[in-house]
Amino acid sequence: MSVVIDEEYRPREDEPFMNERQREYFRQKLLQWKDDILREAKETLQHLQDENQNHPDIADRASSETDRAIELRARDRQRKLIAKIDAALDRIDDGSYGYCEETGDPISLKRLEARPIATLSIEAQERHERRERVYRDD
Repeated sequence: MSVVIDEEYRPREDEPFMNERQREYFRQKLLQWKDDILREAKETLQHLQDENQNHPDIADRASSETDRAIELRARDRQRKLIAKIDAALDRIDDGSYGYCEETGDPISLKRLEARPIATLSIEAQERHERRERVYRDD
């Protein structure tokens, strides 16, 4: 059964956590984000193809190569982001979306609104980042 989400709906703390309406809201948010990334990727590829001309001036060529490298790095980050979005969509399907992978506690709606691919609660994320810092300092 598909739930239609109106444009005005925002998940609220006073409703049951990850009810059908909230799951559908986040599904649509994730799908829209993914569509936006894919559209930008097509535009980037088109730009790279259009830009693929031979520049007679070495400075122009170097500048073009630098721009191309930056765009390709951005595309790689976007590819990884799409994988995280797909994983979040899978979690919506299996019922684990919105719950911290470390503690099993609900992730706050504010955090999910800001970062719909979040897999850790703020507290668990902060612990994770502190551990990373400690290991990085060694």
